[in-house]
Amino acid sequence: MTNSVINHFNLRGRTLGKLGPLLHHPKIKHSTQPPSQTKSSYGKLKDEDRVFTNLYGRHDWRLQGALKRGDWYKTKDIMNKGPEWIINEIKISGLRGRGGAGFPSGVKWSFMLKPPDGRPKYLIINADEGEPGTCKDREIMRHDPHKLVEGCLLAGFAMGAKAAYIYIRGEFYNEASNMQVAIAEAYQAGLIGKNACESHYDFDIFMHRGAGAYICGEETALIESIEGKQGKPRLKPPFPADVGLFGCPTTVTNVETVAVAAAILRRGGSWFASFGRPNNSGTKLFAISGHVCTPCVVEEEMSIPLQELVERYGGGVVGGWENLLAIIPGGSSTPCIPQSVCNTAIMDFDGLIACGTSLGTAAVIVMNKQTDIIKAIARLIVFYKHESCGQCTPCREGTSWMDKIMARLVDGNARCEEIDMLYEISKQIEGHTICALGDAAAWPVQGLIRHFRPEIECRIQKNQAMKCCQ
Repeated sequence: MTNSVINHFNLRGRTLGKLGPLLHHPKIKHSTQPPSQTKSSYGKLKDEDRVFTNLYGRHDWRLQGALKRGDWYKTKDIMNKGPEWIINEIKISGLRGRGGAGFPSGVKWSFMLKPPDGRPKYLIINADEGEPGTCKDREIMRHDPHKLVEGCLLAGFAMGAKAAYIYIRGEFYNEASNMQVAIAEAYQAGLIGKNACESHYDFDIFMHRGAGAYICGEETALIESIEGKQGKPRLKPPFPADVGLFGCPTTVTNVETVAVAAAILRRGGSWFASFGRPNNSGTKLFAISGHVCTPCVVEEEMSIPLQELVERYGGGVVGGWENLLAIIPGGSSTPCIPQSVCNTAIMDFDGLIACGTSLGTAAVIVMNKQTDIIKAIARLIVFYKHESCGQCTPCREGTSWMDKIMARLVDGNARCEEIDMLYEISKQIEGHTICALGDAAAWPVQGLIRHFRPEIECRIQKNQAMKCCQ
């Protein structure tokens, strides 16, 4: 291990500037309960509270640059506090999975704390990121890879894992290259590997490149893929925490979820819980795309109003807010919501559920009134039909049926009764498959019918009127 790195996490009381971590800062208290929320407005995150300080690649992404930004600061001291302390702080923080499901991370990690039975434990980082509209994890891996490497070490240590596998989407060539360089630097500096950070704990990190299959974003299909099998989901139970990778206890979690762990543990779970509404804690990466003036990925406080997020960071809707037709707020698998709902929508788990949609991966896809909303949703169904693994009959057959009906609706060459038929097919798919791909295919259609049924009927009636005139 180099002397500069040793000094970096052995210096006590050192401050690292405005953006530095504050493990022993006197103003930050490590309590056992999250603070009570007294906020009435959310957003306008301060720079000193941002976790990802190189999100746009303006600074050095390699080890020396990461050290200057506060990564790997007193990592050994954090590990010396023990796995139970780490998991408790994650619970206090209220961190929920950033991959879409939103399961409480502290609870998920605690599933791995069980008496040893001779089997090794594994941590898997889901960096597949195949959801259309989602592009947040790639920014972390490309510009801040050491945050993920350090997060792997701390999360793996908390779970007692012997190794982490980063399963990355095969098309992410630059991201995979940068991650591999960061892992090699961490090995060379003694931060991971044998006696990681001089903690007497051995921990390895491996990169595994996928072949671009969307289904491998599902945790058990991902495990199957790492094992060299077809990427098809497994029946549960047994759950991965009992029988996962190579038949051993395994936790699969998202890139962003693990990458924020080190900042939480340095500043305290209560600090992270101070952002966002109760049960929706922390900061979040939002990917804003579509008909906005400045598409971007930005870190902001949870519970920020959707309109404020789009207008402040996305530069507003092309043609103005009144030209907004609909927004898909959490990646392509979440139901779209019309402008009337977007006006008051809150960007967190509970806020969007109340709107009849979901936060998902927080990939905000904006569509203005120049969009053919029926054609846009039909294109998503083509994607889900193509990416279905074909293992479950409702998904295999249902996505094909939905694709055919949606193609007719795009042209208006259908009957109004087929709208209800399409909705019923989506309901027969939803909740009847091994994994959530069936739900992901069903929800866009349900959102379309729920909010834009008059547009579908109008197109059918126009097409019928044209036929009558011929």
